[in-house]
This record gives sequence, structure tokens and C-alpha cells, in this order.
Amino acid sequence: MNHASEGATRGGSRALRVYWELTRACDLACRHCRAEAQPTRAADELTTEECFAVLRDLAAGSPRPHVIFTGGDPLKRPDLLDLVREGTRLGLGVSVAPSATMSLTREVVHALKGAGVQAMSLSLDGSSAARHDAIRGVPGCFDWTLAAAQRITAAGIPLQVNTLVTRETAGDLEAIGDLVARIGAARWSLFFLIPVGRGRVLTPLTADEAETTLGWVAHQARRWPFALTTTEAPHFRRVVVQQLREAGGSAEEIRRSPVARGFGIRDGSGIMFIAANGDVTPSGFLPLAVGNVRRANPLTLYRDDAIFQALRAPEQFQGRCGACTFHEICGGSRARAWAASGDVLGEDPLCAWDPRSASKQRVEALRRKSP
Repeated sequence: MNHASEGATRGGSRALRVYWELTRACDLACRHCRAEAQPTRAADELTTEECFAVLRDLAAGSPRPHVIFTGGDPLKRPDLLDLVREGTRLGLGVSVAPSATMSLTREVVHALKGAGVQAMSLSLDGSSAARHDAIRGVPGCFDWTLAAAQRITAAGIPLQVNTLVTRETAGDLEAIGDLVARIGAARWSLFFLIPVGRGRVLTPLTADEAETTLGWVAHQARRWPFALTTTEAPHFRRVVVQQLREAGGSAEEIRRSPVARGFGIRDGSGIMFIAANGDVTPSGFLPLAVGNVRRANPLTLYRDDAIFQALRAPEQFQGRCGACTFHEICGGSRARAWAASGDVLGEDPLCAWDPRSASKQRVEALRRKSP
């Protein structure tokens, strides 16, 4: 889940968003599930008291990070409301990313609002029941999602809709976007598939297909009534900047662009992930554990661990990502680089932009202008 208020500060030495997988338990069987969720909770999950201790550690940060409780399905934790209340009491912003099941009742939504939840998110991977339910693995999930969305927006809770972008869903994006608008969502986040967990069974876009899709999204965003972000496709920021420059936009206009709020934020840079067993990683899609909250302060791990520090130094990135003039605001998906090559500092294969070729073109253009 993305939040404009958090994005106002660039990613760096301070964690801005903490995605916390409270449990891997979930009643769905989504084809792309990163967590490879199971029907029941695991024995090694953090206890309520351990979660409270972690929340206290997070609340000691400056600025305090925004915590997103996710899963699995966080509703499978009977102490979810207690955790939301405690995080709120400590001054943390708290959001919840539940699964759209029959457990997400009107009473539960209102209880979450009363506990202090600031936003919620739901996944919508198709514009029809046939398309969405085929991805989610449970018949009826599409209808549950629309019903849950109505309950969330009716309660006055800002709703983010998350949509998977793969070869299977790309042709449906325009219809999904129209549906997101009708739902009344405040934000639409497009997640470009990372082949981890169950996601290996789906087909990611090629780099050229992703470039075309991101260009279309950046253009369409002007007419949609909600904010739009991407997950694991930070080169969307480059695409937006390039479009604004081509349209004659000034540096100030680019700085004020909504997408600019996320400049520099990526896996390990502004973002960290806490697994259900307490392991700390740069993101849920980059499963390189640097420590465990049972034995270390998560913010200390974020600040001091060598992997996190490397992820915040884009000048160390390899290949096209290291050579790219956009590496500060983008940096590529570190999770996809690792999944593709085993090198967390490698180039993101989903990006079609070749900065070396672009540099040569600029040099040639200058030469042609010379007397």
C-alpha cells in the first residue's frame, strides 16, 4: 500500500513504510501469492507481546514509519484490532491489507476504523468475476471484493486497489481502471509481477510490453479520478518525467507531479518488510533476511545492515541501472534484479530504457547542431 504523506520524504536512511506480514494464513489460493499462503497459522508467528515490542521499536523512529499490516490475510490474526490500536496509540500510521473473503464484514470494517486504521487495500485482478476469480483461485472472490470495497469506502476509509500486471491481465487493465473509478478508490497500484512464490506460474510482460503499458498508464492517469502508483516498476517515474519533459514541463512541474512523492523509494530504500516469523528483509519480494526482530531492533537493521546500505547507493548498481541518469529517482526493481540474476545490485530486466544508447543519441544531436 502506498501513501502520499510518506512519499513526501525521499527514500534513504530512514524507513518510511514497513510492510508487516502478520501471518501467512489465508483462505484464498491466489496463483501469484508471494507468501505461498496456507489455510492455517504457523507456529513460529510473532506473539501479540512480541508484536507490541516491535511496534514500540518502530515508534521510536524519526520520522515514524507507516505500518501496513498484510499477509496472508491479517484478519486471520485474532489480535489484529489490538495491534492496530497499539500502533495508533504509539503515533504510528497504520493501514491494513486484508484478503477479500467473507470474514471482511461491515462490522469488521467499522471495528478497524474505530481502532484507528488510516487506509485499507484490496486486490482486483480482473474486470469480471471470470477474470478475477481465475487469478484468485476461489469462485465468488470478485463479488466479495466489490462488496468489501463498498463497505470500506462507505466507512470513510481511503481505499487502495492493487492490480497484478502480467500477460494474463494486461489486456484488461483499461476495464479494471474504469471499475476502480466506479468503486471510489483513492489509489490504484499496479504490481508488475516478480516471479517468486506462486507467481512463477504466471507470465510477466516483456520489457517492451512493460514500457508500452507504463506509457499508456502515465497518459491515462490524467483522466482517472484516483492517484496511481506502481509496485516493483519504479521506472514508471522515469516514464512520467520523460512525458512531462516532452510536453514542455518545467523542473518545478515535475517536482510537483504526484509520482515525484515516491522518488528514490524502493526495496530497502524507504521500504522494509517484516515476515510472519520476524525476519527482516528489504521487501516481501526480496527475501534476503538480514536479521530477526526477536533479536534486533528492525530500524537498526534497516539503518546499519550492509545489504540495506547497498540498496540505498544506486551509484553501485550494475548494468543499465548503474549507468542510468534516472537511477536516483528510480533505481529499478531490486527484487526483480535478484530474481533474474541472483545479484541484488544488478539491472532490472523489465526496463526497456537503454541510457547508453540515449546518451549517444544526445551527443549526436548536439553535434548536428554545432556550426
